[in-house]
Amino acid sequence: MTHSELNQKAFLLLLAIVTVAFGWILVPFIGAVFWGAVLALLFAPLNRRLLDRFGQRQTLAALATLMIVLFIVILPLSLIGISLIQEGALVVQKIRSGTLDFGAYFQQVVNVLPTWLVSLLSRFGLDNFNEMQTTLSTALRQGSQTIATQVLSITQNTFDFVVGFGLMLYLLFFLTRDGAALSARIKHAIPLEREQKKQLFAKFTTVIRATVKGNIAVAASQGALGGMMFAFLGIQGAVLWGVLMAVLSLLPAIGAALIWGPVALYFLLTGAIWQGITLVAFGVLVIGLVDNILRPLLVGKDTQMPDYVVLISTVGGISVFGLSGFVIGPAIAAMFMAAWTLFSREKDLTKG
Repeated sequence: MTHSELNQKAFLLLLAIVTVAFGWILVPFIGAVFWGAVLALLFAPLNRRLLDRFGQRQTLAALATLMIVLFIVILPLSLIGISLIQEGALVVQKIRSGTLDFGAYFQQVVNVLPTWLVSLLSRFGLDNFNEMQTTLSTALRQGSQTIATQVLSITQNTFDFVVGFGLMLYLLFFLTRDGAALSARIKHAIPLEREQKKQLFAKFTTVIRATVKGNIAVAASQGALGGMMFAFLGIQGAVLWGVLMAVLSLLPAIGAALIWGPVALYFLLTGAIWQGITLVAFGVLVIGLVDNILRPLLVGKDTQMPDYVVLISTVGGISVFGLSGFVIGPAIAAMFMAAWTLFSREKDLTKG
């Protein structure tokens, strides 16, 4: 091995070590870094328009973009978060005091089950409803305690949240102002052909924008519609259930139905027929229609990925990376498909 080759390998080893070390020190605030980069990418077109309007003054355009993000993204989310915490605390308090007794609701459902269904359940050993009710009540009580603990944890970790939030805004400003130059340097450093880098970066940008805009539009629409219907039907905690529907709607096709479906079934079984029929009709024809129309238009069309790939990558991303996985999962899937497509093309050209 020549001296030059030894130096090259040593430099590559050093590069790998410092890269891993840098990633390691970012781990505590990886969420803030990730969402700062995503928001900068998402609002890059707006920043370019503001640059033209402000005579290419980058700092002024970045500040204006940051103010717009605060007004149309951060402020509404903060207000929803405050309402969610207040309503969640109220629901937990009612569960603990017994005012809201899910076990009693379960017993009401059991009491109206037809004889043939009770007999069928008994064949499978599922006829011990008292034990099931006790188990359900215990699980819900533990769940309420977990929620209360999480709320307390959020309160105790306010400092960490404020630091992370400030870091996200700080990064958002600089990534918005210097994003184009930074992107060019990253492209130059990646050891791939120019056309390969162009296609991969274009795919990555398209998927991030389509996933964030599309999924958030679907989630906000389904959560708002579901919450309003719950409020109309007099269901306690409409804001809380609406937010849960919005979060679950990140799962294509099945998300929001995991909330309104059991509630509609409870209404139908306990004799609240018009409420149950109304909720089913609204869930299928309105909430479901939002998912069936908006998601393919805003996500599938731009990412050019089949619906099943979007679903699997979204579920897998959330299970691995948490809530941010609804963006990371499809982005990884899209890059996987794009990389293999490029590889296949290169192989065909080599054969040709």
